[in-house]
Amino acid sequence: MKNKRIIFVIVACFSGWGGQVWSAQSMADHEMGLSNISVFETPTPKNFEYKGSMPGADPVLPRAYPGAPPQIPHLIEMMTPITAKLNYCLACHDQKGKYFKKGQQQPTFTPPSHYTDLRHSPDKVSNKIIGARYICTQCHVPQADAKPLVNNNF
Repeated sequence: MKNKRIIFVIVACFSGWGGQVWSAQSMADHEMGLSNISVFETPTPKNFEYKGSMPGADPVLPRAYPGAPPQIPHLIEMMTPITAKLNYCLACHDQKGKYFKKGQQQPTFTPPSHYTDLRHSPDKVSNKIIGARYICTQCHVPQADAKPLVNNNF
């Protein structure tokens, strides 16, 4: 009796009688996903240039949403790569280092959260950047006039 049920289920699945298991219809590759091109093509973004000039020359940019990291309003080409031992950002943005000229806007200083190990000792403020927070471009980005590859309503 048990063998008959198993054979019946197998026959029903392969014959299509047990519900539509296999579909004869297929979807074209350009109909999949958000893009209107084939999933096998790699879209190439158009060339763009970063906005801004030398540090201190441009105004502070608005934040994308409340609590968002500040955007970088100046070029950073000469300041990268950023490492734990060499971080040009801290020359101006560190709370102790105020290397800006008269007439320039005051830089946005690094907040205390970057000097605090929130996991192990949240009450202790260090005198140097904690953990991986020295990689400024992980959260803070320079702005560019780049068109998005896919529309976004965020």
